[in-house]
Amino acid sequence: MKIATYNVNGVNGRLPVLLRWLAETQPDVVCLQELKAPDEKFPEQAILDAGYHAIWHGQKSWNGVAILSRTEIKELRRGLPGAPDDSHSRYIEAFVNNIVIGCLYLPNGNPAPGPKFDYKLAWFERLKLHAAGLLANDIPVVLTGDYNVMPTELDVYKPERWVEDALFRPETRQAFKTLVEQGWTDAIRKLYPTEKIYTFYDYFRNAYGRDAGLRIDHFLLSPQLNNRLHAAGVDRNVRGWEKTSDHCPVWIELTP
Repeated sequence: MKIATYNVNGVNGRLPVLLRWLAETQPDVVCLQELKAPDEKFPEQAILDAGYHAIWHGQKSWNGVAILSRTEIKELRRGLPGAPDDSHSRYIEAFVNNIVIGCLYLPNGNPAPGPKFDYKLAWFERLKLHAAGLLANDIPVVLTGDYNVMPTELDVYKPERWVEDALFRPETRQAFKTLVEQGWTDAIRKLYPTEKIYTFYDYFRNAYGRDAGLRIDHFLLSPQLNNRLHAAGVDRNVRGWEKTSDHCPVWIELTP
C-alpha cells in the first residue's frame, strides 16, 4: 500500500501537475494540503476521472486539506478538536484500508514571535492531544502532511540562517519532538537516519537547482505500522516540472 502526501500549493492552479504525478506514480492514498479552494471549487470530477475517491475540507484562498483513495474512504472528522471557533481548514481524518489516516497542514507561524507563532504552538498542542487519543485506540494510524517544522539540523540546508524562523525555533522543534515521543515513528528517518532529504524548495534564489531545501513534510506512524514500513521516498523530480508546487510529493509503502 503506497500512501503519499503532497502540498499542492493550489489544487486548481496545479491540477495538471497533480494529475500527471498521479498517473505516473499511482499511489493508493494521497493526502493533499494547501488546496486554496472553497469546498465547491474542489476538482472532484477530475480526481474521479483519475481513479480516486476524495474527501476534502476546503477554504477560500488559503489552507484546505483532502484525502484521495483508490478504494472507499470513510470520513472520521474534519477539523482538529479543541478549538470550536478555529476557522482554518487544516485537518481531515479518514478510515482507509483498515488504517486511520490524518491529513494535516500545520500553521507556518511566521513572523515569530507574535500572534501567528502563538497560534502555531497552540495548534501543535491540540494536535498532540488528538494524536495521544489516536494512539490510545490501539489501531494503525498514519499522521501525515505539511508540518511546517524542520525537526533537526539535518533537515535544513543552512541551519544557522533559520534559527529565528517559526519552522525551526526551539519551541517548534520541541513540540514536534514531544509529539513523536508519544510513540510515533518518523518514517523517513527510520529508513534514512543520516541522509540529507528535503521535501520543500523555495521558488526564489534557485533553491531547487542548488538543492537548498527543507524537510517539512512528514509521515508519523503508530506502533502497529512500524514493522509494515517497507519503503519511503521523495519524488524530488516533480519539483522541477513547469508550474509546479514548491513542495515535493513524499510517500511511504506499507506491506500487508
